[in-house]
Amino acid sequence: MENVVCTFCGSVCDDVQFDTQQYKGKKFCALGMSKFSAKERIKSPMIDGKAVSYEEAIDAAVDILVNSKKPLLYGWASTVNEAIRVGVILTEKLGGIYDQCSSVCHGPGVLSTIEEGLPGGTLGQVKNRADVVVFWGSNPMEAHPRHPTRYSVTAKGFFVKDRKERKVIVVDVRKTKSARLADEFIQIKPGYDYAIFSALRMLVKGEEIEAEEVGGVSVSKLAELAETMKNAKYGAILYGLGITQSRGRDRNIENAVKLIQLLNRYTRWIIWPMRGHYNVVGAGEVPAWEVGYQYAIDFSRGYPRFSPAEFAVSEALLRRDCDAALIVASDPVAHLPKKAVEHLKSIPVIQIDPFPNMTTLISKVVIPAAITGIEAEGTAYRMDGIPLRVKKVVDSEYWSDEKILHEMLKRVEVRMGFS
Repeated sequence: MENVVCTFCGSVCDDVQFDTQQYKGKKFCALGMSKFSAKERIKSPMIDGKAVSYEEAIDAAVDILVNSKKPLLYGWASTVNEAIRVGVILTEKLGGIYDQCSSVCHGPGVLSTIEEGLPGGTLGQVKNRADVVVFWGSNPMEAHPRHPTRYSVTAKGFFVKDRKERKVIVVDVRKTKSARLADEFIQIKPGYDYAIFSALRMLVKGEEIEAEEVGGVSVSKLAELAETMKNAKYGAILYGLGITQSRGRDRNIENAVKLIQLLNRYTRWIIWPMRGHYNVVGAGEVPAWEVGYQYAIDFSRGYPRFSPAEFAVSEALLRRDCDAALIVASDPVAHLPKKAVEHLKSIPVIQIDPFPNMTTLISKVVIPAAITGIEAEGTAYRMDGIPLRVKKVVDSEYWSDEKILHEMLKRVEVRMGFS
């Protein structure tokens, strides 16, 4: 099958091939291949570890959710927009908390966008126009292996014909695999991103810096970088968790956006996050066009409230502000702080996922789902906000996330008197 859409990382490569007979893919990177290969699955719905039907599992899940005072519905980054939309509506009906994976990764970038906006562009523009690309606190060679060849480093574009016409710079606290393919690697001290963005803003404006170095980088080196940025025809800063999850967090991104705004007085620059899961953008965009916020949304008062300091997954669990949880396409037990996981273990958990993981071990109700992009279709946003239609390539007896959530929503509405 030609032009299959890979549902692993935010690059959402739409040019891969899949052999439905041998269950093998072609043109995948190692990460995509790992998902599009036969592997251990959750074999059937379960309640307390005992196999049941989908109907029984959904009934048990609805019992938990309806009897909960404030359930947490979390995950969403590895499913399609159609399922996310139903999840947002379900959370509103239940008066619960909706949160998604950005709250522990790119959430600070969302906060900075609220403050400063986001001078962005598409990966197609980067491929065709960008003659200077800066990877700041991101490592595409390990996180998005095909990104450099398709869009940002060796990609042949309309105005940038080959690798020789593009300068690639990596800024990070250590020398990563991505640094090896860069024209220039700038190593900075951990937690000094904000200071370096401030220094670059001064240098771009022509102001002098009295110190000899900032954040472990000499001022002369920063001056060279500032000059390179000003002389670019079209530049892009593609940032990662290196600056969203270090000291400064959303203030780092705000300062970087201010740098881009300044550079745009001289030339054309964009800044964009290197998002991780294949539809983590959709996990924020869908609730944004449904209720106005992207994550950490509380519906307990009958209307949506946004507060990452209260309603993000870690904070809600640490404050014991939820008494049940529905986890969709995520594994919080493997990634959240220990104290947060301790509360998660003390409340009834419902899991919807194709694959067993650490969250499966603590879940009272487990509902296996079809693998999106292989056994189920839908719509997903690429990391640059471009929507792509995800194909179904093989048939399966597993229910899709959308179907499971629709069944839950219908039964919740009946039980709570909405219909």
